[in-house]
Amino acid sequence: AVVSTQSGHYGRDSWGDINPKDLVEMATFSGLWKLALPNLSYGLKEIAKSALLPLQIADLQRFIPAISAADLVRGNTGVRAMAMASDGSLVDDFTFDQSCHGMLHVRNAPSPAATSSLAIADLVVERAAEQFGL
Repeated sequence: AVVSTQSGHYGRDSWGDINPKDLVEMATFSGLWKLALPNLSYGLKEIAKSALLPLQIADLQRFIPAISAADLVRGNTGVRAMAMASDGSLVDDFTFDQSCHGMLHVRNAPSPAATSSLAIADLVVERAAEQFGL
């Protein structure tokens, strides 16, 4: 996994499609730096592998020695949003926010959100009952 160059981007050439506003937002978020700096070497290797097919092949050959470029087809990129705290930790569970009066927001429903949707619904009902006196 690598950092996306823009939010919600799905396509073949993610490195050639950069959203400056998203990039500035990421660069000014202290949590990203707190996560990235201790993992810089690993992160740069992953970025290089995603951009340069020969590096990806060399990594794959550790597991499948006979694999070559002819065996691979580049697919579209995908984005899996992850909530990050300002200390750089990834938020592994659901978070609730009631910053607007009369509204309850569920944030960060990580995979497998679809399979846990009924559990999320139970939590929403419970939280709404507490916060709105239902």
